[in-house]
Amino acid sequence: MTTSEAVDKARALLEERRSELKRELAQIEQALSGLGGGRRGPGRPRGSASKPAGGKRRRGRRGGTRADHAHKYVSAHPGATASEIASSMGIKPNYVYRVMAELEKDGRVRKDGKGYRAIAELAVIDDGAGEGGGAGQA
Repeated sequence: MTTSEAVDKARALLEERRSELKRELAQIEQALSGLGGGRRGPGRPRGSASKPAGGKRRRGRRGGTRADHAHKYVSAHPGATASEIASSMGIKPNYVYRVMAELEKDGRVRKDGKGYRAIAELAVIDDGAGEGGGAGQA
């Protein structure tokens, strides 16, 4: 085999290998595009895209505020403790203490021992309407 034949054979082998690599690269790029290729946002864990796949992920408010829910519960259950209010609302008691402090400051509830009473409910009872007469009002 002459030198020029050896060079021609090496060139043919290299060109064949290059075309194999091009086909493999095309397959890899296709696989990557099938994986979603979206970039993660800064501070996001691996595997999370920059936008939620199913649209909006956050659960919206269920109507009213925590204070409104707590006041409504205390109006219906005079003397309810923070733990009882928390379990009815599906939150931890430490959040309820914060909410109830604001309601006390606003004059909507009053702490009665360990429990809470709605002010409007207390006014009805104090006016002589009878025991529990104002539990459903407020």
